[in-house]
Amino acid sequence: MRKLIYAMNLTLDGYIAAAGDDIGWSAPSDELFQWWLDQEQASGLSLYGRKLWETMSSYWPTGDQQPNATAAEIEFARNWRETPKVVFSSTIDKVDWNTRLVTGDAIAEITRLKAEDGSPMTIGGATLAKAAMRAGLIDEYVLATHPVLVGGGTPFFTSLDAWVNLDLVETRMFPAGVVVTRYQTRR
Repeated sequence: MRKLIYAMNLTLDGYIAAAGDDIGWSAPSDELFQWWLDQEQASGLSLYGRKLWETMSSYWPTGDQQPNATAAEIEFARNWRETPKVVFSSTIDKVDWNTRLVTGDAIAEITRLKAEDGSPMTIGGATLAKAAMRAGLIDEYVLATHPVLVGGGTPFFTSLDAWVNLDLVETRMFPAGVVVTRYQTRR
């Protein structure tokens, strides 16, 4: 069975984007960017909601060709193109770059993918992750918490019908006061 990991940058008050989908507060240090690259390289499949897909696919297919791209950004772009991806959306009709589009029941498809053998999967996009969280499908939560309060926007967590007990398995500090915490769902 594959592990499903929900990992995002978020503000200290719990938002993955400020009002207006502003993520300007989340620029990573070189060390944090390298850590994110390592996480992505360990993933065998990336699951995206439409908005995050549109954000990622607007930059990373050619991110390695940008004039000031660092070695880590070049590697991230290559890895992003090569990693299999699934986009869940009922409003788009085409995806590229080693990606499959699912327009039907996201929870049924994620459950099917989790039942397969293979390396971990990552999930991103607030709406998609919230649905998986409510269905009890997330095995690990990774929070890269930035020391900023934005007061509103898109929350990392959703309301739940029941508690989800977690075990802290890692804490790590990065420059600029970013703290990464990793929790596993207690089953």
